[in-house]
Amino acid sequence: MDNRIDRTFAELKQKKKKAFVAYITAGDPHLDQTPGLVLALEKAGVDIIELGVPFSDPVADGVVNQLAAQRALESGTTLAGIFASVKKIRQTSQIPIVLFTYLNPLFHFGLDQFKTEAASAGVDGVLILDLPPEETKADFFTRDGLKRITLIAPTTPESRVISIAGISSGFIYYVSREGVTGMQTSVSTTIQGQVDLIRKHAALPICVGFGVSTPEQAATVAHLADGVVIGSALVSKVAEWGKLPDLTAKLEAFARPLAEAIHSA
Repeated sequence: MDNRIDRTFAELKQKKKKAFVAYITAGDPHLDQTPGLVLALEKAGVDIIELGVPFSDPVADGVVNQLAAQRALESGTTLAGIFASVKKIRQTSQIPIVLFTYLNPLFHFGLDQFKTEAASAGVDGVLILDLPPEETKADFFTRDGLKRITLIAPTTPESRVISIAGISSGFIYYVSREGVTGMQTSVSTTIQGQVDLIRKHAALPICVGFGVSTPEQAATVAHLADGVVIGSALVSKVAEWGKLPDLTAKLEAFARPLAEAIHSA
């Protein structure tokens, strides 16, 4: 089934460019602003958007993303509202959108209803941080046209890399360091070896994230993988500039050097 994520990676490969995957929390600072922020990031050069579904207990996230989820929930963000926001984005943009979420909000919403509404709204993939691969069939999401993005960590043994690769589609998100999300001062030295290991067992693009926050770091990681995921650095700017009238313009200007670093790697 044709999918925007597959198309984007194919186009980038043809151009010999790496993907810039940008994460922001849906509804931060308010859901009305999310479409504008997504369009600003696309204008800056972002290739794929990860929209975080705010959750009250985001155990894999550091303080920056935890606070973003809290702001989004306090402003009234719901899954139904996020789907409406994606529909609004789709009126003017075909940028691939992945929902980055925990299982609880989807379980509460209803998994089958979630898949139907996500696909209908124009979502391209889903990444569920706390859903073990054994808990769903390989085609559980793909039969609704959604890609199943998965996480692989530095501590994931090779046998488990094989099983995770077997249920993955779209791309694999390699978490470059142990712990929670957040900006770091340096890039992990183990990325190349781990990416090579994943490549042995998966034909999918591999995107690396957790801790990338500067153009220099982004360029370094882009040389080692098919894409770079940047989240906390963007979310922290949304927090800093959230009440300013030119939030979208400032975020676009901040993201552009990151995009240039990744695309020129």
